[in-house]
Amino acid sequence: MFRRSIPTLVIGLCALTAATPAATAVALTVPVDAQQATHAAARVLNPRTLTDLDTTMKGEAFAYASYDLFATEADRESYPAVAKLFRGTARTELDEHVREAAALAGTVGSNAANLRQAINGETYEHQVMYRRFAAEARADGDRAAAELFTEIAADEGRHRDAYRTALRVVTTGRGTIPAPPKADVVSVPAGSPKVKADRTKANLDTAMHGEARAHAKYLLFAARARQTGNTALASLFAGTAKVELREHFAGEAVLAGLVRTTKTNLRKAITGERDEATVLYPGFAKQAAAVGDTAAARFFRGTAADEAKHAAAFQRALDRLR
Repeated sequence: MFRRSIPTLVIGLCALTAATPAATAVALTVPVDAQQATHAAARVLNPRTLTDLDTTMKGEAFAYASYDLFATEADRESYPAVAKLFRGTARTELDEHVREAAALAGTVGSNAANLRQAINGETYEHQVMYRRFAAEARADGDRAAAELFTEIAADEGRHRDAYRTALRVVTTGRGTIPAPPKADVVSVPAGSPKVKADRTKANLDTAMHGEARAHAKYLLFAARARQTGNTALASLFAGTAKVELREHFAGEAVLAGLVRTTKTNLRKAITGERDEATVLYPGFAKQAAAVGDTAAARFFRGTAADEAKHAAAFQRALDRLR
């Protein structure tokens, strides 16, 4: 496994949930002084590089969430070695790739800054994105998707309100940070899409990528809060992260038909990893190098090498199943 060292981020892994392997999350510890240095570095990055890092975080978080579900399906089909491969690769995508992209982009700030960032995201999803998705799904006859989007929009409104309360506590020192929400964990069996309209399918894909990124970011924010001694805020972020992944992402995955047979899941993973290894990340690296963002270019090249290894490992696993 290829590993890179970024001086501005120190990793400490600790369990935030302990129900089942599929519901286990980890926190990344970010020192205060290191975080300040990270933000200073991020401010001088080219805007295109920052956009590419954001795309990376979204894609890698989605890969983590998808591979975790693929691992569960492999277990169902009695392919324990494939399940282990999917879970190990998923952890690399989250614990290394997302973390390192976030460090370069300066994603994590103070507790107050993290809450403001979360509030902005939840407000957009509550007021704009999911309401529009629901209306479009309803117009296209995808009633189940319309109902899910409407339900998630309401959830995001509650998340926003909880974060607003937490921000007042953090900035004034008065009041109590809300308790974390409880996830209604959704099981995701293999199956075809439950929606018919191409627009609904595209909206589900957008939504899943957003929920996966929110899950990853909230784990980082939880780690920041935990290191500053604010365990109540850490619990709020971690609990919300679980809702985004185990309830929202999972519910959307069911409708999208994200999980198929293990052989099909492996083929999908191979295609994605090869594209990242040969096209996406080399392109990001070339762009970053051209504008002088050498650390980002090095990260993109290293990530491309990782993804090539992942594709090869998935291909070997598929070959053994034939």
